[in-house]
Amino acid sequence: MMEDEKIIELYFQRDERALAETSEKYGNYCRSIARNILNDEEAAKECFNDTLLRSWNTIPPQKPDSLATFLGKITRNLSISAWRREHAAKRGGGEAVLAMDELSECVADDSQRKADQIVEDMVIREVINRFLAGLSPQNRRIFVRRYWYFCSVREIAEADGLSESNVMTSLSRIREKLKKTLEKAGVVL
Repeated sequence: MMEDEKIIELYFQRDERALAETSEKYGNYCRSIARNILNDEEAAKECFNDTLLRSWNTIPPQKPDSLATFLGKITRNLSISAWRREHAAKRGGGEAVLAMDELSECVADDSQRKADQIVEDMVIREVINRFLAGLSPQNRRIFVRRYWYFCSVREIAEADGLSESNVMTSLSRIREKLKKTLEKAGVVL
């Protein structure tokens, strides 16, 4: 497979092979992120196609340091937007619903925030980054897999060689610590 620097170079040259190389190297990764959020294979494929289009329109001028992270973030954001559109009037299945419900006890949903809360959002982001840095590597992986990638408890357990019960207990404890950390920092819940 082609190295990321070469793929990015193809984007800068406006060479459409960049899309084929991106698809070959990161297609499964991005579709997995979308599938975990949307719980629908066809929607995940559409989301990945949108990710390719967004990357084509964004590189250049942007030059990502990590192509995997760049594509993953685009896919995640597009998937969450698609999920919100799909579930605007109803609540449905999928790991995104469960994960968002779990976190709702710690942080209010972005859709409930007003534009004048940008500074508070920056403070929350910094508090969460410090919180994550203070977690053990395993707990950080569990947290990120659940609340960034929306992996199921079973997927997390299998990836880390843990029982599902152990993962659920860890997630509960991590959320409780996060809640206390946010309260201590003066973040209004």
